[in-house]
Amino acid sequence: MNAGKLSDVRFAHWMKKSQETRNFGAWKKFPARDVCRCCDATACPTNLSVIRKVGLDIREGRTTAQDVTRAYLAKIRQTDEKVGSFITIQADDAIAQAMSIDEKICRGEDPGILTGVAFAIKDNICSSDSFTTSGSRLLEVHRSPHDSLVVSAIKAEGGIILGKTNLDEFGMGSTTENSAFGVTSNPWDMRRIPGGSSGGSASAVALKQCAAALGSDTGGSIRQPASFCGVVGLKPTYGLLSRHGLVAYASSFDTIGPVTTSVEDSAIVLTALCSRHDQLDSTLHHTNSSRFHDHLKNLEHFASKPLSGYRFAIIKETIGPGVQHDVVQRVLEAATKIERLGAAVDFVSCPTFHLGLPAYYILALSEASSNLSRYDCIRLGGKVWCFYFCSTRPSKLMSFT
Repeated sequence: MNAGKLSDVRFAHWMKKSQETRNFGAWKKFPARDVCRCCDATACPTNLSVIRKVGLDIREGRTTAQDVTRAYLAKIRQTDEKVGSFITIQADDAIAQAMSIDEKICRGEDPGILTGVAFAIKDNICSSDSFTTSGSRLLEVHRSPHDSLVVSAIKAEGGIILGKTNLDEFGMGSTTENSAFGVTSNPWDMRRIPGGSSGGSASAVALKQCAAALGSDTGGSIRQPASFCGVVGLKPTYGLLSRHGLVAYASSFDTIGPVTTSVEDSAIVLTALCSRHDQLDSTLHHTNSSRFHDHLKNLEHFASKPLSGYRFAIIKETIGPGVQHDVVQRVLEAATKIERLGAAVDFVSCPTFHLGLPAYYILALSEASSNLSRYDCIRLGGKVWCFYFCSTRPSKLMSFT
């Protein structure tokens, strides 16, 4: 990077200051990642993929889906009271799913690409075997009559559902502090937030309470908590995955996506979720199924400059005034590492960038006001809240209840 090419003097000052204070040793305050997170070994044959490791061990008889599931459920029992990742835990259903997978393995059948992989599902994604609360007391006892398409895809590919994770009520928030069922903490530092609104899913993956999770993203609700918790979060292109079974916030923005511990695992989950299609979602873009993970290269096959020929851009306005200096420094450190891998990094300006947030809120909240109007205790909503609503209104309303 060459800050001298930039006309913005203020930005050049930020660059200079960051270069003067750059210290890669600052990352040492985080746990070292030399040990593989999926098998606690220094030389894992599956690199960083928990999904590949679990599936391989089950297929080759080194463990069973039931053992894997019980291990994750034990981890949840040990840690979730303090962290608060989950709203609902489906222990019995999870064990039953694991038994079914083990039976298929014994018969010589392949359960699917997600064999034995333990999933947590954000609690605004419908599943027929559990409540779907969306983090609200209004839906505290709401049970969906069907699975969402993405949950059906996980089950069809051999995945196991452990439970439903916490979120800001109806997905409207960025801290996972605004849930009717309690606050979720960041597993790296209990004094801090995990981000939101998919904070429960990100926290569960980071704490190894599950192998992977699903979240939903309207304006960053997968990507931001994934960043806060040090995991991989992916918001797929709008229309790639069906929204059928997702509790709507802003329908023209809402997207379901995976939260995992590695890029490879996110690609594998995305492949599985794209394996099923329906006619119930008019925004779904039907494409030929793709095995996204097949396009990834093994680390051993990387050249010394694997990003040679690629060009990256950093929008100046995203690291300008108002952004914490430590955050800017980390972004520039990452850019330096990208350059060392052979890529070119340019700075570009988007003068209208600051208008994105107000435009988003105009559109998102307009759609939310329409989508949430159904929770009126008549069409949807719990009886307890219906009585509460009536008790806070004039007595004449009581005659209509």
